[in-house]
Amino acid sequence: MGLGKKFMTHSVARYERVLEKKEQPSLGIIDSQSVKTTQHRDKCGYDAGKKTKGRKRHILVDTLGLIHGLVVHTANIQERTGAKLLLKPLRNTLKRMKKIIADGGYSGQKMVDWVKDNCKWKFEIVKRTELHVFKVLPKRWIVERTFAWFNNYRRLSKDYEYSADTSENMIYISMTQLMLQRMVKT
Repeated sequence: MGLGKKFMTHSVARYERVLEKKEQPSLGIIDSQSVKTTQHRDKCGYDAGKKTKGRKRHILVDTLGLIHGLVVHTANIQERTGAKLLLKPLRNTLKRMKKIIADGGYSGQKMVDWVKDNCKWKFEIVKRTELHVFKVLPKRWIVERTFAWFNNYRRLSKDYEYSADTSENMIYISMTQLMLQRMVKT
């Protein structure tokens, strides 16, 4: 576990105590974001759906938008495969988790069954009802807001890091800074 992740894990617990929330979530929201990489990197791939050459960030957030799981990998890995990479190590640490919400990119009965069999959680797909019409989807906006928070940090606008581990740590550090700023305000 990197230093950024250790520090953020302790910060999440403290932040949730300040807000009088339980330290572990019962509901999680999962999504991925494809980001371009700069020329200096160890591995990258091509996400044909987004037409982006770079890396993909998979995150699992709670209802406050705080990250409880993160994995960065090449962009050519599908959402369902990336979700398995993200959720597998979390199944032993998130004891209160009961349900995960995802978008249509994670659809498929095999994925729902895998989460149920391996993690013992309910996996719900929230799909759009109408194409080309803006509509806020229940709880899905929370993970999108977390991705928007990344844009406040210039170093996260693209993936400038050489390794994916460093990229993960930069995300953890930025989220820690966000939580610390909020704790000072309360």
